[in-house]
Amino acid sequence: MPASPAEPPRGFAFAITAYLIWGLVLPIYMKLLSPVSPLEIVAHRIVWALPLAIGVLAVAGSLRGIGQYLTPRILGLMTLSAALISINWGTYVVAIISGHGVEAALGYYINPLVNVALAAIFLGERPNRPQAAAIALAACGVLILTVKTGGIPWVSLTLAFSFGTYGLIRKTVPVGASEGFFLEILILFLPALGLALWVAGRGENHFGVDLPETLLLVGAGVVTAVPLILYAAGARLLRYTTMGLLQYIAPTLIALTAVFVFGEPFGLWQGVAFAFIWAALALYTGSLLAARRGAATAS
Repeated sequence: MPASPAEPPRGFAFAITAYLIWGLVLPIYMKLLSPVSPLEIVAHRIVWALPLAIGVLAVAGSLRGIGQYLTPRILGLMTLSAALISINWGTYVVAIISGHGVEAALGYYINPLVNVALAAIFLGERPNRPQAAAIALAACGVLILTVKTGGIPWVSLTLAFSFGTYGLIRKTVPVGASEGFFLEILILFLPALGLALWVAGRGENHFGVDLPETLLLVGAGVVTAVPLILYAAGARLLRYTTMGLLQYIAPTLIALTAVFVFGEPFGLWQGVAFAFIWAALALYTGSLLAARRGAATAS
């Protein structure tokens, strides 16, 4: 059989740019919005993402095809995925502006291992031995943090499981990436608009009161939509294994930004827990590379 075609450079450009935005631009952007309520931030992320989502579909000529997805089953699943991604966004915003960026990074390190566990439970995809060992090592890391901090690392686990479950649902729904993002934002738009108006009615809004923060809130829709669109474009052009390796860019940058830019503490036991997570990721990555080499040899 012929060898598989080389992965195009623009696929790497799309994916790496998405991860750079998620890992470096987004945490700094959210930190600039620290004076603003997390509820208002999430509301405006959704509200201002809708025009961009519509524009992307209009340019691609896909708006007319949206009707095929308006079935009860698809809308029900997309509503669930929209709820999960909004929980993920809200947790991330709270983590960054409240000084828990390192915990957010840990959550996104754990995420690929959560994906393996969820695939085993719901899709019948049994993990191989290295993957099972990786899940066990990650669990040890979480247990260490739980014992040494005196509480479950809810930020990390909420981010990992909300995004992992979101990905599981999106995998089972026959909707394209851009169309799916549009449907999610459309579903969330009215609740988000209502939330923004509720915050304003309480006199707690920053939108329309402070010009720099107003502009940042409008721009929040762009920094929400652009990396998701770039990620989807990269995923279409690159192998799943390649995307799996590149995804560690984002949590690494989040952790570095949290420690060296935001000045968050990184103590001994956090280091020990992260060592378990990184060892787990090394096993997981090794299993991906081995599978890729095996596929290449078979072809």
